[in-house]
Amino acid sequence: QVAAASGHTVVLVDQSDEILKKSTKGIEESLKRVTKKKFADKPEAGAEFIEKTLKNLTTSTDAVAVVHSTDLVIEAIVENQEIKNELFKRLDKFAPEHTIFASNTSSLQITQLANSTTRQDRFGGLHFFNPVPMMKLVEVIKTPMTSQKTFESLVDFSKAVGKSPVSCKDTPGFIVNRLLVPYMMEAVRLFERGDASKEDIDVAMKLGAGYPMGPFELLDYVGLDTSKYIIDGWHSLEPSNPLFAPSPLLNKLVEEKKLGKKTGEGFYKYK
Repeated sequence: QVAAASGHTVVLVDQSDEILKKSTKGIEESLKRVTKKKFADKPEAGAEFIEKTLKNLTTSTDAVAVVHSTDLVIEAIVENQEIKNELFKRLDKFAPEHTIFASNTSSLQITQLANSTTRQDRFGGLHFFNPVPMMKLVEVIKTPMTSQKTFESLVDFSKAVGKSPVSCKDTPGFIVNRLLVPYMMEAVRLFERGDASKEDIDVAMKLGAGYPMGPFELLDYVGLDTSKYIIDGWHSLEPSNPLFAPSPLLNKLVEEKKLGKKTGEGFYKYK
């Protein structure tokens, strides 16, 4: 959406036409919300903006078929190293030499993903934040193999889609999640020890630290399964790091399929 709205030609690829129809509809709805604010007094200009943006956007279920005419590939599939590697390996064979590959992963190592291709110098991380149309930040990740030219291209692209890029080395969680995930886990441990209620911890962080959401609200919003997946991955990388220690309570909730907002219950219940 943000790439198409800023004048880039975009092909959105997913597994089925059904998913793509749903995605396109979601983008249309999102664009309508954007135009209500952006073109409040000019409905004609708003309609034109939506039409122009959607013209820049086509869909496909065949990544290999569309990659040959692409300058930049941004992968945002399931957080699974093997599945991502397989996709990059396949696309690497068919993409032009100049094409840059980027991953939107929040927790996996960009270097390991780059190693599944022959274009390690044209590979980096572009970590956008949810919801992308609203959030200004993009973390641009440079591996030891990423060329300066590639890095600069990724920074320029981030600016061209109206975002504010920050740069980070290929370290677990980059900047935001490296600080945020241990903070959320620490909140869970505080609650597990019985030192404070989850409600009071959430209120304290909102009113005392100015956070828009408390840590338990945020965990439910992100998804407890996603949070567990991240912490388990980091724990296996650094087993002796107390910040990455798994939480029995988080594991129990995930086992019970209480994954947060998306399932109707996590640390809190949702209607």
